[in-house]
Amino acid sequence: MIKIYGDIQSGNCYKIKLLCSFLSLEHEWHHIDILAGDTKHADFLSKNPNGKIPLLALPDGRYLTESNAIMNYLAANSKLLPSDNFDLAKVQQWQFFEQYSHEPYIAVARFIAKYLGLPEDRRAEYESKHQNGYKALSIMESQLAKTPYLIGEQLTTADIALYAYTHVADEGGFDLTNYPAILAWLNRIQNQPNYIAMNSTD
Repeated sequence: MIKIYGDIQSGNCYKIKLLCSFLSLEHEWHHIDILAGDTKHADFLSKNPNGKIPLLALPDGRYLTESNAIMNYLAANSKLLPSDNFDLAKVQQWQFFEQYSHEPYIAVARFIAKYLGLPEDRRAEYESKHQNGYKALSIMESQLAKTPYLIGEQLTTADIALYAYTHVADEGGFDLTNYPAILAWLNRIQNQPNYIAMNSTD
């Protein structure tokens, strides 16, 4: 059985948990506490020298890191990952967007507010994240006003990637009131069969 090392409160880890639920993939979940230094232990570093989660351990002893790479590996040959080369590239395009234009602002603002308690010495950094965070949301809104999901009619790993931190963007101070297409998209994902919430302990 595959093993996944992560913290479900982390959007990057929650992506994997949600994907496994959508696909009914059996797995062992191993909780990793970053703030307690779990990723700095020698045993973990022997699996991922980069010291980050999530981490996928395969039954044959191989390991895979980086959340979107893990998702695409697990979703191969499923309805969540297109076989058409262009559609697959569009999924990856949105996943790169998530990592470079979305996560650095929305996820980091959430981390500063939720996990660090918005300390005064990080307030300027926190506030600086909002301009580009809202820019990313506006790009998503524009696409989702045209199509139900990011690359068209079908839910894919691109949607799961961006759903993870978007649906908790309010925890980083982002107001989604003016993004009706995003709100409708969030609702569509939450109504998918086998959906599980980020706070699930299952």
